[in-house]
Amino acid sequence: MKPSLKKDHGQQELFRSRLDQIINMNHPLVGLSKLLDWERLAQTLRPYYAEMGRPGILLRLIMGLHLLKYRGCLQI
Repeated sequence: MKPSLKKDHGQQELFRSRLDQIINMNHPLVGLSKLLDWERLAQTLRPYYAEMGRPGILLRLIMGLHLLKYRGCLQI
């Protein structure tokens, strides 16, 4: 099943910091995430999602975890 996208209503949560306030926005991985065409990648992989069942995991999360694992930053 395709992943569902969370809608941003423009309100910040009271006790959560925004990600751009936590991470270094000048890091090369942040730049890489801006270069990728995420919508095109999602369209390309869409045939591999089932029509029924549990909702899928967001593509950016899967790609990020694979990249961290490849770089040796994530121990699984």
